[in-house]
Amino acid sequence: MELSELQDLMRRTYGERDRSRGLAASVAWLTEEVGELAQAVRKGSPADQLHELGDVLAWLASLAEQLGLSLEDAGGLYAAGCPKCGNIPCSC
Repeated sequence: MELSELQDLMRRTYGERDRSRGLAASVAWLTEEVGELAQAVRKGSPADQLHELGDVLAWLASLAEQLGLSLEDAGGLYAAGCPKCGNIPCSC
């Protein structure tokens, strides 16, 4: 799935509800999911890790949608390598 497809899917599936919660609540949910991902990395199975990665991506896509930004554009900042030094691998 392309990032733009994921973002559109999250908009259609959860967009109205997420917008009504607001940005602060969405950031809080994203942060909670990152914490759950950290726990799954430390103590979980690959299935747990995959599930939590999906949750983080979903909340990130929702947040980008609420901000009117594109995950494709955000990812594109790294298309040529490190956005700071421009190298692959980074030499910063």
